[in-house]
Amino acid sequence: MAMNSILNPDDIKKALDAFKAADSFDHKRFFEMVGLKAKSAADVKKAFHVLDADNSGFIEEEELKFVLKGFALDGRDLTDKETKAFLQAADKDGDGKIGVDEFSALVRE
Repeated sequence: MAMNSILNPDDIKKALDAFKAADSFDHKRFFEMVGLKAKSAADVKKAFHVLDADNSGFIEEEELKFVLKGFALDGRDLTDKETKAFLQAADKDGDGKIGVDEFSALVRE
């Protein structure tokens, strides 16, 4: 499943354009801009599974670096600083990865 079957492709493009600069990524604004925050819990879970590239049931730090590519192939890689900040914001249980419930809670913040 592609992210553009869950979210509006124009919203995805606008959000990616807004965070083109390195170290500009803000997950709260991004999730709002792409329309994910307004989606149902089921759609948020679908988005999680798109981002969980290795189907482990978690988004690990290495996958998180490429999270914008999960929204569109031309999305940039997150910087190490952005990746660590994103992980720290989402990883509530401290296991070093983001589970589906942690991801859903982060989107709803």
